Amino acid sequence: MDFVVPTIAFLLGAAVVALFVARTIVITTQANTAIVERLGKYQRTLSPGLSILVPFVDRVRTRVDMREQVARFPPQPVITEDNLVVSIDTVVYFQVTEPRAATYEISSFLIGIEQLTVTTLRNVIGSMDLEATLTSRDSINGQLRGVLDEATGKWGIRVNRVELKAIDPPASVQEAMEKQLKAERERRAAILTAEGEKQAAILKAEGAKQSAVLTAEGEAFAAVIRADAEAKAVHTIYAALHDANPSAAALAHRYLETLPELAQGEANKVWILPSELTGAISTIKQAFVKE
Repeated sequence: MDFVVPTIAFLLGAAVVALFVARTIVITTQANTAIVERLGKYQRTLSPGLSILVPFVDRVRTRVDMREQVARFPPQPVITEDNLVVSIDTVVYFQVTEPRAATYEISSFLIGIEQLTVTTLRNVIGSMDLEATLTSRDSINGQLRGVLDEATGKWGIRVNRVELKAIDPPASVQEAMEKQLKAERERRAAILTAEGEKQAAILKAEGAKQSAVLTAEGEAFAAVIRADAEAKAVHTIYAALHDANPSAAALAHRYLETLPELAQGEANKVWILPSELTGAISTIKQAFVKE
């Protein structure tokens, strides 16, 4: 019995000391702060590290995370200006800058940010039609961020950015949009096909034109060359005859020798004697008479 009483007293003393130490020493982790109240009134904000409190007088009311936080809110139905209901999924990036204001100015800053985001989103989208809503995400994000940052400033919150994660129009509208896009793609494909065929026809015509021009130029050049050659040949023959100075009898004799060669062609069915034949015969006769 004498041993039990001191043991109980020791244990009670140890418990009191442990409780006293627990109420006196507070450790705050990095990127966190702690709000301390003294007798129910705000006393100070603890920074990361080891802090000493007055036991049973001071107490830690809450710990506040000072890192940037991400709040993803469930999809919200919003009515556009053209009376279409779209479902919008929103993500807000924010950070606590004043732990005291975030603790005492609003009961739950996360719920406040969510409700403020929903109401602001409905006001912004309500002034835009569906097409503007789908194509103006950056503008909507900027408007939401401006309104949220201004409203949450007194709560000790800084809204860094707001993102519209998804904008889902009604199923019937989506189907109509898909049909419209398909028709637009088919129209563009038809236009491109027609343009391609047009360009091909133009190129083909240009090629035929250039080919005809080149052919005509080649034939003309060949004709000129042939004419020059024939002219040179005639000129050579004429010069040779002029230099040889043949007699009329020799020319008439050569003329008579050439006539059978003209009749040797397979296409020659009728042979007509030229009128110069009698003159050539007379010339030969005169030549023999003179001899």
